[in-house]
Amino acid sequence: MLSYITWTVDPAIFHLFGLEVRWYGLMWALGFFLGYMVESRIYKKEGLPPEAMDSLFIYMAIGTLVGARIGHCLFYDFEYYSSHILEIFIPKGGFSGLSSHGGAFGILFSLWLFHKRVAKKSYVWVLDRVVIAVAICGACIRMGNLFNHEIYGYPTDLPWGFRFVDNVHAWMNGAEPIFTQPSHPTQLYEVAYCLVTFSVLLYLYWKTDARKYDGFLFGVFLIFVFLTRFVLEFIKNNQESFEDSMILNMGQLLSLPFFIYGFYCIYTSGKKWRADLTASSNK
Repeated sequence: MLSYITWTVDPAIFHLFGLEVRWYGLMWALGFFLGYMVESRIYKKEGLPPEAMDSLFIYMAIGTLVGARIGHCLFYDFEYYSSHILEIFIPKGGFSGLSSHGGAFGILFSLWLFHKRVAKKSYVWVLDRVVIAVAICGACIRMGNLFNHEIYGYPTDLPWGFRFVDNVHAWMNGAEPIFTQPSHPTQLYEVAYCLVTFSVLLYLYWKTDARKYDGFLFGVFLIFVFLTRFVLEFIKNNQESFEDSMILNMGQLLSLPFFIYGFYCIYTSGKKWRADLTASSNK
């Protein structure tokens, strides 16, 4: 019986005309594609024109990528990028980091613009429906992190521990791989909770009246994703050295307001849902 898994998948799928095509980029593209397909069905059910879906895709793509990039530079490497502002979007040697929390802020802002300019629906209405697509997209992005040999957890003696390539950049340039100790594959844990979140939200939207109560689906998403993320950070390596002296790391601090607000959303919208159920049963 294996006591660990040695992960030797090359982050690059192939090279074409000097360009490197990576699994990470493919996973991002797959996430956007699956999210687009899911959201298209929802918008069709809601009676919105196809043009609205195309606009949503553009707003989401720009908001996610810009927010994720700014978030990484602001939350995880502010000291460097505060003195090298142009490198936030014109980096030397390629982009070195994206932040999921920054992506979340970018999505929230881009969807606010979308609801004002395109959808003509309430902001919360848009959020309730888009989080279903975001959940499946999140699962794909975390798979990309697995292919990149990054964002893994502390050493473990559990049989599903992964040995990742520690010197991945040198390895891709021909060096012998140096492996980590068997570690928690926290990327797969996050894939799992994103898929569970996606399944629960899909069920609530299609099989219950949850979609009629503004904020309920959004609240479920915030709790499932950010509360689980908060807990997983306790077995996850810090992304930056400055986090080593913190009681709660940056990922946990950024997750706190999200899942707390999620409980508030579920409480307020659930209260209305319960009142309607009570009124209906008393008729």
